[in-house]
Amino acid sequence: MISTTALELRAGARLLVSGVNVRINHGDRIGFVGRNGAGKSTLAKVLAGETLPAGGAVQRTGKIGYLPQDPRTGEDHGTVIERILSARDLDQIAARMTQVEEEMATTEGAALEKAMERYSRVDAEFQAAGGYAATSEAEAIATSLGVSEAVFGNQLDTLSGGQRRRIELARILFSGAETLLLDEPTNHLDADSIIWLRNYLSTYSGGLVIISHDVNLIEQVVNKVFYIDGNRNVIDVYNLGWKQYLLQREQDEHRRKKERANAEKKAEILQKQGEKMRAKASKATAAQGMLRRAEKLRSSLDDVRVKDKVAKLRFPTPSPCGKTPLSGKELSKNYGSLEIFTDVSCVIDKGSRVVILGLNGAGKTTLLKILANQLESDTGKVENGHGLKLGYYAQEHEMLDFERTILENMMSSKDDLREPEARNVLGSFLFVGDDVHKPVKVLSGGERTRLALATLVVSAANVLLLDEPTNNLDPASREEILGALTEYQGAVVLVSHDEGAVQALKPERVILLPDGDEDIWKDEYFDLVAID
Repeated sequence: MISTTALELRAGARLLVSGVNVRINHGDRIGFVGRNGAGKSTLAKVLAGETLPAGGAVQRTGKIGYLPQDPRTGEDHGTVIERILSARDLDQIAARMTQVEEEMATTEGAALEKAMERYSRVDAEFQAAGGYAATSEAEAIATSLGVSEAVFGNQLDTLSGGQRRRIELARILFSGAETLLLDEPTNHLDADSIIWLRNYLSTYSGGLVIISHDVNLIEQVVNKVFYIDGNRNVIDVYNLGWKQYLLQREQDEHRRKKERANAEKKAEILQKQGEKMRAKASKATAAQGMLRRAEKLRSSLDDVRVKDKVAKLRFPTPSPCGKTPLSGKELSKNYGSLEIFTDVSCVIDKGSRVVILGLNGAGKTTLLKILANQLESDTGKVENGHGLKLGYYAQEHEMLDFERTILENMMSSKDDLREPEARNVLGSFLFVGDDVHKPVKVLSGGERTRLALATLVVSAANVLLLDEPTNNLDPASREEILGALTEYQGAVVLVSHDEGAVQALKPERVILLPDGDEDIWKDEYFDLVAID
């Protein structure tokens, strides 16, 4: 159970919410809702104890499982199965068992007998902690989330960001936590895994908080909604399912507008009457009373919801380039003994539109990084054609400097960029005023996505390499990106689980990994996007 008392959250100096008193009990399945930057991820982080609030207090009882939005979290050493088992500390017992097994295999006589006795004790400890049944449970959860059994023994630092996030989600679901806080849990999941997750969470008996732009997930799972109002800086609690919440919220907004209109009319009448009477000395006291009542009426009104602003996104007008601005020949990548792909060649012609498809771990992000000159290929080479100007959007936002401010990141994205132009572009992406001085590390996932896209706008890139550009965005911002993709005249190489993004791109060709086969785009490839 988690409860808050007079909680206040801020992003730098900007107030997000204040005076928040809420509880998350067993059986509550709560959806946090609000525009990008309203404070959903910040609230989840505070509730999990990962950061401190600006004011107020949080009380927690029982074990909490927290999945942050940023996939670059958790340990990066050890194997996949060890990482998942560590949620119940079973990895340490399993490691001792492995060590004793090695001793048993290499010793004889009295030393072997001692090792066998020690193994019996460790094995008993392992079974008492849930042991083999728990291992089977962990493997079943991981497999349901699309983690292949083939990678259970692989080292974490050899895996893609999508695989790592699935493993962290599996670890949290396996942990046995009484309360789960899940920030965009469907990111990097394929269609089958999302369906499994919806069913799992819809019957979860503990406390549950979900932040997600997957409307189907929210609709199926939640039985309460916390609406974080970025205009009024409050949290409205709706003890309703998703569809009932949508109806009730509209009714609440209609009521607020009506009450405000009536109150403003009364206040205006009192104001005018008070100003008329103030001229007469005999009625000055009564006049002051009327003016105070008018002011009190206005100050007590709830703000009417302002329509949420949406980033106005247009990709850059591409600078001139040759017929083939970018190509790769006989590319391959291995991490130790793990082969990602081998002998992949591709040609990105001027204005072409290419989608890279493959299962998680097949090397889609790796290939984009190699083409973007962010990672070296083990073999072959990448050739930059005449006039190439490259724009690269990384799904984990690693092109941003998290220690620097929004404005500093923007200024460094183009050599001759002047501050007024930078601020103008940032303003169109909803970063205005003092917000531009916030460090990137305090931004939400959606805000980081907007900033990363803003840096592309000033690049004049004629080739865009886009890795999951619609992740973490609210529906309105996502629609902006899809519109921008449709209108962009340069070449695009896209990696995405989002069928809508692929449709907007209108691809001409597809590269299938890990084999590197290239084909003319056909509509049946949409099936591979959905199960990717």
